[in-house]
Amino acid sequence: MQSDRDILPADYAVLLGEIKERVRTAQYAALRAVNRELVGLYWDIGRTIVGRQEGKSWGKAVVERLATDLRAEFPGVGGFSASNLAHEGLL
Repeated sequence: MQSDRDILPADYAVLLGEIKERVRTAQYAALRAVNRELVGLYWDIGRTIVGRQEGKSWGKAVVERLATDLRAEFPGVGGFSASNLAHEGLL
């Protein structure tokens, strides 16, 4: 019976290593892109809240309701607590 070493080319380990490194590099790049997009989203949410608060009676109750509604709509997404939104909105 032949073993894997008899069937595989001599440079198989090199090929495997190169592909694994490419996969890891792509995974890291994807994580960086997601993080960059989320930071932009949170900044935009903060700007939106601040814009709505200026000259209006937006206060703690509105931000708490916004947090409740966002958490209900996006249960798997973090960052939508009232304290986070108030921090982003500088309330």
